[in-house]
Amino acid sequence: MAPPLRRADLLADETLTGRAFCEAYTDLVESWLVTCFDEAVRGRGPDDRFALVAVGGQGRRELAPQSDLDLLLLLGKGTSPGDLPELLWYPIWDAGLKLGHAVRTVRDTLTLAGEDLETATALLSARHLAGDRSLSDELAEKARVNWRRRGKKWLEELARAVDQRHQAHGEVAFELEPDLKEGRGGLRDVHALSWARDAGAEISPRALAELQHDHDTLLEVRIELHRATAKPDDRLLLQEQDVVAARLGDVDSDALMARVAAAGRAIAWASDESWHEIELSLGGVFFGRSRRERRLDDGLVLRGARVCLADEGAPVDDPLTVLRVALAAARNTTRLCLRTLDLLEAAPPLPEPWPDEARRLFCDLLLTGPAAIPVEETLDQFGLWEPLIPEWTPNRSRPQRNAYHRFTVDRHLWEATAEAAMLSHRVPRPDLLVMAALLHDIGKGYPGDHSEVGQELARTVATRMGFPPEDVATLEAAVRHHLLLPDVATRRDLDDPATVELVVERVGTPDRLALLRALCEADSLATGPSAWGPWRAQLVERLSDRAAHLMSGGDLVEVVHEPFPSAAQQALMAEGRLQVLTEGDRITVVCEDRPGVFSRVAGALALHGLDVTQADIHSAQGMVLDEFRVATTAAGHVRWDRVAADVTRVLEGRLALQARLDERARSHRRRHRPGLHQLVPLVRLDNDAATDATVVEVVGPDDLGLLYRITRALGEFDLDVRTAKIHTMGADVVDTFYVVDRDGAKVVDPEVEEELRRALLYALEPTG
Repeated sequence: MAPPLRRADLLADETLTGRAFCEAYTDLVESWLVTCFDEAVRGRGPDDRFALVAVGGQGRRELAPQSDLDLLLLLGKGTSPGDLPELLWYPIWDAGLKLGHAVRTVRDTLTLAGEDLETATALLSARHLAGDRSLSDELAEKARVNWRRRGKKWLEELARAVDQRHQAHGEVAFELEPDLKEGRGGLRDVHALSWARDAGAEISPRALAELQHDHDTLLEVRIELHRATAKPDDRLLLQEQDVVAARLGDVDSDALMARVAAAGRAIAWASDESWHEIELSLGGVFFGRSRRERRLDDGLVLRGARVCLADEGAPVDDPLTVLRVALAAARNTTRLCLRTLDLLEAAPPLPEPWPDEARRLFCDLLLTGPAAIPVEETLDQFGLWEPLIPEWTPNRSRPQRNAYHRFTVDRHLWEATAEAAMLSHRVPRPDLLVMAALLHDIGKGYPGDHSEVGQELARTVATRMGFPPEDVATLEAAVRHHLLLPDVATRRDLDDPATVELVVERVGTPDRLALLRALCEADSLATGPSAWGPWRAQLVERLSDRAAHLMSGGDLVEVVHEPFPSAAQQALMAEGRLQVLTEGDRITVVCEDRPGVFSRVAGALALHGLDVTQADIHSAQGMVLDEFRVATTAAGHVRWDRVAADVTRVLEGRLALQARLDERARSHRRRHRPGLHQLVPLVRLDNDAATDATVVEVVGPDDLGLLYRITRALGEFDLDVRTAKIHTMGADVVDTFYVVDRDGAKVVDPEVEEELRRALLYALEPTG
């Protein structure tokens, strides 16, 4: 009878973390396994030969609380396993441990390893636990010899597997919920480099040793994740990040995710560098690379698919060399020579202000677009980027923990710059566009409003780089107002002259307007898939066109798009009866004008999970016409006939709307994890932002039926909604309503304003 495995005390000991936990936990489990093995083999014949071997992660002594045990029961020649596997495996299962197991001879194991990459790599960490050590030693030695003997084959397979894994599991550094083990920059990448070295790849032991700290950072996070969830999942979900941070002593989850991002970036960079060299060593047939040396300008050469200094024996005394090497690497879409990078670390700093040539080289680097990003990452890894922009430091690996952003702040700035480079043909000064993109969010690493702080930082950076005063002013304005166009386009009535006049007043010149238009698109594309799409692009384009028209001396009346309501819609209202029509991403409702129409229709749309993006309302002669637009991603999959039927029922008083919304909300919460809210709930009232209405802006957490609750609250004050703009940012919303009172006037009574804020803040509270 196997003794019980007593691991509860160890799992509960929060003083043991990271590598120390692995060692203690592995020793505890394997001591118990040896006892189980000895108990199971008792009474076997003298000629029976067995060995229990740990392989894979267990062989590396990296057991986490929910890790599978990776065990191999080896049989000597002529030995029958009998009931030994059952006697050995069942106590493990009874102890609640997950088990990856096999029973084979040494020969059969090696045969399988010769064909299967996973088996072959698992054997590289084979470690004897119990039984006949000669069997374990024979397996471990022959497995390593065979792996090395067929090194080229395995390196080719391993390279493909690494690439496929990266594509399937995303990046540890930049995913909102990273896969700590399989993601790019994760634990598996360090293992793969070790396997590649064992296959004959030239990877220095020093390089692997330098990655050990980053590897162990991710390992300790993985261990605490397993402890917190009691599940074997290696993806660090949002709802687990706070508790893992607390367990590891991080100030908050942002600090934890910054450490994770920094470790993931270091591992990913080292992995990319190493596989670059491995690809070259395997030859052009497999990877299409060339080792031929080619001379470049400025004393540089392209050698081994890397940009190098032609003379790597002399010190670097020209401060512009860093920029010249970086630009050459980006233009040739290749990597930087490591020896050259070592020399560049000792290069003298750039003078202040920068000479014109330095500024040109830097902007030319940014204008290479996506090719610049790996070069910038390499400069960053070698400490060569921050001397160029010292203000960068607080943003390095800084997480943006919301579903709206997919990158850390620093990587987002590089991605936005690359997107801007591809839009540079739209602006008179491409250099100012890419600089604005590089600096637009630099204030996020500092206290205060990031646009205002960023404006000051942009002035400092641009002045140090030697930009003339008028260019410095343009960059300041671009950073200060980089959110102006998307915010106004999605949250204000574009048919109101006050809206366009506001943009013109803040932007100032046509050139700056063109720059902000391109910057808006680049920033949105780099933010994530939910930040840019046809609807938002169309709104920004319309606003930009109207602002440009006004700047050129045109009349705003000339640029107003089709009137609302159109002649056809007015004809529908004249019919004087309830009608519900749908087309594309729009639903139009005509009915008798009475309180609550807007909120009831909004509630019916919420029942079908439709996200409203815009609503326009018009009333005349006792009838009202409401036109709603829904998110285009959902519109193509909507059963509009069912939606129209429910809208009709709710307007006819034949649908228990509130009850149904509550039921759906409960079901919705069971199926969906809560998002991470970035915006503090608030309500703003502005009587200056529109010519003939009060603008009510409501900011807070998105929730099923929120639009219904907000508009119902507005109705309680007898306020008519003329236009609504619904803007979703990750798990939050910024909803804007143009409202008038029962007399068609703005809301100016301070007491009503205060009570309205109270009602709307209450509506923001999640249901249930």
